[in-house]
Amino acid sequence: MSIVVTGATGQLGRLVIDALLATEPALPAGSVVAVVRDKAKAADLAERGVELRIADYDKPETLADAFAAGDRVLLISGSEVGRRVPQHTAVVAAAKAAGVAQLAYTGILGGPDADFALADEHKATERAILDAGLPYTFLRNGWYTENYTAHLGPVLAHGAVVANAGEGRVASAARADYAAAAAAVLTGPLDEHLGRAYELSGDVSWTLADYAAEVARLSGQEIGYSSVPAATHLEILVGAGVPQPFAEILVDVDEAIARGRLANQGDDLTRLIGRPTTPIAATIGAALAAR
Repeated sequence: MSIVVTGATGQLGRLVIDALLATEPALPAGSVVAVVRDKAKAADLAERGVELRIADYDKPETLADAFAAGDRVLLISGSEVGRRVPQHTAVVAAAKAAGVAQLAYTGILGGPDADFALADEHKATERAILDAGLPYTFLRNGWYTENYTAHLGPVLAHGAVVANAGEGRVASAARADYAAAAAAVLTGPLDEHLGRAYELSGDVSWTLADYAAEVARLSGQEIGYSSVPAATHLEILVGAGVPQPFAEILVDVDEAIARGRLANQGDDLTRLIGRPTTPIAATIGAALAAR
């Protein structure tokens, strides 16, 4: 039996691998497997003792050897919005054919109740997993704080956080928190996690005005929050070079935030990782220090 992480060279995948390799007691040598498209990009993982299996979500025939009977698998959702249903369905079919012991999937907070466009492909994937009869664990990830800190450049340049989220609250956590939860689910007793759907979010919810104030405090710059109509925000994003379809998704997410859809404050994430989630100040500080 191996613990298999798909998309292992992505931002979340690498953190999951880190968390698995740091597990105490240590996992058996060679038991952690990374499924990657590009072997060269995963050379550092191989040097750490991780087995590499080469496969591509877009090439179902390559997935035939990605999994083996009894494997515990993490399907990290693809990053290409609009293409994820066929990609994920191919992984589900390969996992079913292999007879995996667990298929964990990184979906989105709210699962079938999420009412915004970005959730649609995640809901379809969960349904495909259920229809396949696979032994599953759903990791319904809330927002990553890094979704915001990755775009600190424009915020600092213009002195403003611009969104159409109104006074909606976001219960975000650091990407590493979600990775630690995935590692816990992949290494913990199967009977505790199979058939479970975890709603994962940060311990503290905050508004974008709170976020702007924290960036201002840590950067020493004047930063404000500008809440604009959805149409105005869409125009700003497209004008900044964001492709129209993706800009529409971002605006729709802000509308969902305004409705409170990403403000869940359940304790599933804290319980899985055995510690409080990372405060936004820590993630903002790290992003500022890295600039």
